[in-house]
Amino acid sequence: MAGKTPTNHPLGDSVAVQINAPASAVWDLVSDITRIGEFSPETFEAEWLGGATGPEVGASFRGHVKRNQKGPTYWTTCEVTVCEPERSFGFAVISGNKRVNNWRYDLEEHDGVTTVTESFHLEPSVPTKIYWAAVGRWRGETNRQGMRTTLERIKAVIEAELP
Repeated sequence: MAGKTPTNHPLGDSVAVQINAPASAVWDLVSDITRIGEFSPETFEAEWLGGATGPEVGASFRGHVKRNQKGPTYWTTCEVTVCEPERSFGFAVISGNKRVNNWRYDLEEHDGVTTVTESFHLEPSVPTKIYWAAVGRWRGETNRQGMRTTLERIKAVIEAELP
């Protein structure tokens, strides 16, 4: 499935990559938000908030983002929405106490090879529908490239570390 882009979400998209490693190894990286700066082309650091020390539903963290790898640079608060070890990790980007964007990693292991799918979808509000209609084509392509870069970097680290 490497290189295949799964079915598009009306307000988002996804990318999948196969990693020659068990789901446990992939899970350790995709759910460790403190390492996102090693992999993401836009989010260069993240930290847990409110006493959280790891992934669990409801935990909050903030990410330091350099939009489109050029700017603007800003902090964004996120909340973990899905946390199923070795299966799925997801979080929502929060703006003004509302979810605006949802990111997710889904893992599926077969015979020691894990297909990891990274996806995003915007909340279906009037402002996000207008935004997506106006710039979705371009922003979607940027996000697909960023997701592919993130997953390929995770793949390289995991496969280099395994015997």
